[in-house]
Amino acid sequence: MALTVSNGSGLQNERITNLLVFSFLKNCPSCHFHEELAELSYELPLPAHLREEYDELQTDGNRNSHFHFQSFQGRLEQDSGSQEEVIQSIAERLAQIGDEMESQVHPSLVQNLARQFMDRNLSEEDRRKHLATAVDRVMQTCLLDMELEKKKLMLTMLLAKKVADHMPSLLRDVFRTTVNFINQNLLTYVRNLARNEMD
Repeated sequence: MALTVSNGSGLQNERITNLLVFSFLKNCPSCHFHEELAELSYELPLPAHLREEYDELQTDGNRNSHFHFQSFQGRLEQDSGSQEEVIQSIAERLAQIGDEMESQVHPSLVQNLARQFMDRNLSEEDRRKHLATAVDRVMQTCLLDMELEKKKLMLTMLLAKKVADHMPSLLRDVFRTTVNFINQNLLTYVRNLARNEMD
C-alpha cells in the first residue's frame, strides 16, 4: 500500500516535496534509518534511480553507514535542468548544511518530538503543530546566516532526520508530517527555489 500524503496542494506539489524530503534524508549516510528509508522509497512516487541505489547497497550484517552514490550522469534525463535533478541538488546542499548545524539541535528537543510522534492519539494537525513548535525553537537558537525560509526548510528536514535517527520506526510518520508541514508553510518558497535554480 502506497504512503499517501494529504495536503490539498496537488499531485505535482506532493511529488516535489516527497522528492525533496526523501533526497535530504538519503544524503544522511551516518544515520540509522536506511532500512526504513529503503522501504519507504518503494511507497513513494520517486524516480527509479533513487530506488536502484538501495538495491546496490552492500551491507556486512550491520546497517551500512555509507551509500554508494553513483554519478547522476547517464541516469537522469538528458535535460540537465530537469526539476528532479534540481530538487535533488537542493536537498543535497541543505543536507550538507544540516550536517554542520546538527550540534545546535538539543537532544532533549529531539527526544520530546519523538515522544510526541509516538503518541498514536495525536492527529496529523497536532503533529504538525508540534513540529512547528520545535522548528521555531531551533530557529531561535540556530546561528546560521541564511535567508529565513531556507533556514526554516533546512531545520524542518534536519529535525525529521534527527527524530528518525533517534527512533527509526517513526520514519514514515515523521516523513508524512514533514512533507505536509512543508506543503502548508514553505511550498511557494520550494517552488521558487527550484525555479531560480533552473534559470
